[in-house]
Amino acid sequence: MNANADNWDDLRVFLAVARAGSLSGAARALGVNHSTVFRRIGAFERALEVRLFDRLPGGYVLTAAGEEMRESALRVEAEIAALGRKVVGQDLRLSGTVRIATIDMLAVWLLPRHLAAFRVAYPGIELEVAVSNAAVNLSRHEADVALRVGNQPPETLVGRRVGRLVFASYGAIGIRDRDKDMPLAERDWIGFESDHAALASRFARFLPKVRPVFRVNSVAAAVAAAKAGIGLAPLPCGIADLEPDLVRVAQLPDAFSLDLWLLTHEDLRHTARIRALLDFLAEALAADAPLLEGRQVE
Repeated sequence: MNANADNWDDLRVFLAVARAGSLSGAARALGVNHSTVFRRIGAFERALEVRLFDRLPGGYVLTAAGEEMRESALRVEAEIAALGRKVVGQDLRLSGTVRIATIDMLAVWLLPRHLAAFRVAYPGIELEVAVSNAAVNLSRHEADVALRVGNQPPETLVGRRVGRLVFASYGAIGIRDRDKDMPLAERDWIGFESDHAALASRFARFLPKVRPVFRVNSVAAAVAAAKAGIGLAPLPCGIADLEPDLVRVAQLPDAFSLDLWLLTHEDLRHTARIRALLDFLAEALAADAPLLEGRQVE
């Protein structure tokens, strides 16, 4: 390699292709088109006078030189991300943008009313919500704050447990009385795909002989399917109890419960606007405990 790889933007494109294994996947991650990624990778290889990827029918595979470049690029990425977090962490202004990463069910049912109240309290802070079932990387500054479900948060993040999601089985209005004498194992069920592996595995342990008649990769889609009468769905009480077209059919074992975590990166925890959001949401979600734990309708 006889060229200086000092352009971070080139390294960023290179890492996106290395992670995705394809131009189209990298283009989606970067928010650009396929041809831009193709052109940038070609120009980067020509500048370095080395081939970084083998173009195979199944996608782009790193060469030996590409593997070496990836290790160096990851170190550069980590340093740039750390620098960015430290700079943001010194910001004492109650203004600017806070990016929140969460999953669909929390973004649709739980967060909107709290974020609306936060905007009234802090009009100088702009909010962005990134909705995905895939965990974002706060260390790479893909988001500032994450609201996640799970019983063990990553050790690299700081934050607090702000609630507990209790689950029950729900169905369309009328289904409880219509099938009230039918065992749960004989009813039609809506299940979850691998994007919600925790729920899928819990359901398999609860009713091991039941094969769901309908599977989704989204809690929002499961709510819609249950409302349409396709079957019963294991849903968080804090969501389903808000839906007038759903009725609670039966409680589910405590093993279905998931903790709710509000997290950020250690370097960002003292940033004024992020601290304001963390404190505000922690208090708001604590007040939601009766709803989240399924006690509000009891």
